[in-house]
Amino acid sequence: MTQGFDPIEVRSRIDAYCAKKGALAVGVADVQILERMSPAGHGPRALMPKVRSVISIGVGGGTAGAWTANAKTLAYVGDTETLAYKIAFGLAFYIESAFGYRAVFCPPDIDPEQGARVPMQSMKLHAEVAGIGARSMAGDILLHPEFGMLYYSSVFTEMPLASDGPMAENPCPHPSCVELYRKQGRTPCQKFCPAGCLSGTIDADGRTEESCFEADKCAEMSQQYEAIPGILMETLKAKDPLDQAMALYGPESQAIWYKLSIGAGELLALCFECMRVCPIAQQAPLSNPLKRGLARRKAAEASTEDRGE
Repeated sequence: MTQGFDPIEVRSRIDAYCAKKGALAVGVADVQILERMSPAGHGPRALMPKVRSVISIGVGGGTAGAWTANAKTLAYVGDTETLAYKIAFGLAFYIESAFGYRAVFCPPDIDPEQGARVPMQSMKLHAEVAGIGARSMAGDILLHPEFGMLYYSSVFTEMPLASDGPMAENPCPHPSCVELYRKQGRTPCQKFCPAGCLSGTIDADGRTEESCFEADKCAEMSQQYEAIPGILMETLKAKDPLDQAMALYGPESQAIWYKLSIGAGELLALCFECMRVCPIAQQAPLSNPLKRGLARRKAAEASTEDRGE
């Protein structure tokens, strides 16, 4: 354990490490709150009994150009969560080597004892309690007022760090979404969801009153890993050799075999239409590399002017 532990300096070094690796947001979630809010067996202590801090990391989504692509292209290039996982994996090693406290990368995977839709831990809950995202009307996708939609990862550590609270204000619904809801009874994400899995209401003050996400409808369109048993079942049930061949080698099945064989990983999160029309995801000040680059260039120019160069 490191002597002369300074939690403020340590937090600053953690933030700097994550920023250098590409993270846009870093927060620390209160372990006690996570334990109260998590289902039994899915709180942080179920994974790491002596955990004292849960660090949540957020990385930006796709490029501005990716959002202009068609749906099948966006399904391949829209997600960037692997960057978040790499940063968190490295951060766990950094914490142990630099500060002398045990740390572990929180696996973003399903609980092998509870099927394909129950994760071991909720990265979303960690980020929400850590204050780097707030739940939206778009299927509870987290949104950040400055960065729009982020992808999240987590690190658990026995190192004591001060926790950050949740966001004071939820950026969702956006004023333009409230306006559309007043006129048509639906927000943009509800209107353009191809699966029809989003619904909800907005109160007189322009805040979310009720939000409903029918996850099963979303999963049928946006996830393919659960389709594999169905393909095999259809193959076994088929009596005609031609029907068997179609079940195994039809266009949709071939796409799945292709992804599995090359490790593409695009078997889930295949639909981005709610975020394509989300004004927060699209218009937040630093929501894509174009805007972040412009902000950096302006900051550099201002710094140059201040120095009189």
